[in-house]
Amino acid sequence: MHKRLIVPHALFQIMIRRLAHQLIETHRDFSDSVILGLQPRGIFVADRLQQTLHEILGVTVQTGYLDITFHRDDFRRRSTPLAPNATKVEFSLEGKRVILVDDVLYTGRSVRAALDAMISYGRPAQVELLVLIDRQYTRDLPIEATYTGQRVDSLHSQRVEVTWQGPDSPEDVIWLLTLTPEQEEPHATA
Repeated sequence: MHKRLIVPHALFQIMIRRLAHQLIETHRDFSDSVILGLQPRGIFVADRLQQTLHEILGVTVQTGYLDITFHRDDFRRRSTPLAPNATKVEFSLEGKRVILVDDVLYTGRSVRAALDAMISYGRPAQVELLVLIDRQYTRDLPIEATYTGQRVDSLHSQRVEVTWQGPDSPEDVIWLLTLTPEQEEPHATA
């Protein structure tokens, strides 16, 4: 496996702040807007955005976590069952402007599943998509992000890994991994 740093820590911080400012331009005070992080990795982006928006605006934007496990189109096709994550949506989406958040946009299938899953919480007035990384040229479905941290040209044999600062990493960084043929998974559906 070959590992290449594509977003160093300093750029990562700039990217989060830029995305927060782009959201402010569109959503102003967030009085009718909510953030939904897609489980499992989009919740880290959602939490960081909520924290950054609070630092800038002084308001706490309603933020929830959305599990898409049972809405995935490959749910019954896997040899091992998927384990669901916790959904935490403690507010109605009825008439709200929803910002779906994920770390990496790959085939678009996770976003399609999220659109199905969120309808259980009300009919939003508008839905936007925010991603840290848009893996261009890999889409299976016609889905495009409204807000993008960075676009990356990648192959199906590569993977994008977002590493968050914590016990396992001293910094927030993003890597592009090139897998060997033995490491490659069948065409992923993230």
